[in-house]
Amino acid sequence: MSNKYRTKKRFGQHFLHDPAVIQTLIQSINPKQDQQIIEIGAGMGALTFPLLEQLGSMEVIEIDRDVIQHLQRQGGDRLKVYNVDALKFNFKQLLNHNQPLRIVGNLPYNISTPLIFHLLESASHIQDMHFMLQKEVVDRITAQPGNKTYGRLSVMVQYHCDTEYLFYVGPAAFSPPPKVDSAVLRLQPWQQKPYQANDIKLFSQVVTQAFSMRRKTLRNTLKKLLTIKQIEAIGIDTGLRPENLSVKEYVALSNLL
Repeated sequence: MSNKYRTKKRFGQHFLHDPAVIQTLIQSINPKQDQQIIEIGAGMGALTFPLLEQLGSMEVIEIDRDVIQHLQRQGGDRLKVYNVDALKFNFKQLLNHNQPLRIVGNLPYNISTPLIFHLLESASHIQDMHFMLQKEVVDRITAQPGNKTYGRLSVMVQYHCDTEYLFYVGPAAFSPPPKVDSAVLRLQPWQQKPYQANDIKLFSQVVTQAFSMRRKTLRNTLKKLLTIKQIEAIGIDTGLRPENLSVKEYVALSNLL
């Protein structure tokens, strides 16, 4: 099957095949027999089958019908496959006795950011997520204030999760090799958020508005939402640029509204 199968561009398929990378990824995930692990985009099962050996049973979400037959043939009853679009899937329906979900996947680059935002809606039911992503996206998610890659994505994901850049993966680990570098990311939703926004929609609005003009200072980017006086009253310098503020400060700004 793997020799005959041709990857599909529309699904952004780049199948992982490097045994050393697969091994390192599985060690990072550290699967345990009684855990509920969901894989997004199983492809030819490079990660699925080694995980299945350690777990006994698992669930995968795969949009490509052509690879599903291969997965089911190899995995048998131990593998439950949902042929759905992960972006539209309600992950809460997989909850089993309130045990938190663990989510893994080599994500197609074209859907990785919207998919992470979609999963964050179910963050309270997720123990952790391990994703292979475009390195640039992992850099942005894990960036710290003051870094030029720090932006809306960094603030929104770090508000919900502890983020960790695990390791780099070169293009040769995939078939066909992508034109970009990859990296593995670990996201652990906070059980108790370090900073709590009173209204998550307002928080998102403040962050989006601030970064809509990232070269400008806060007094300019936020003037439709907050006055200079309000911002300075909580000890934030309005002459700063959006990339200089921490998650804590964005939460404080949104809580003023």
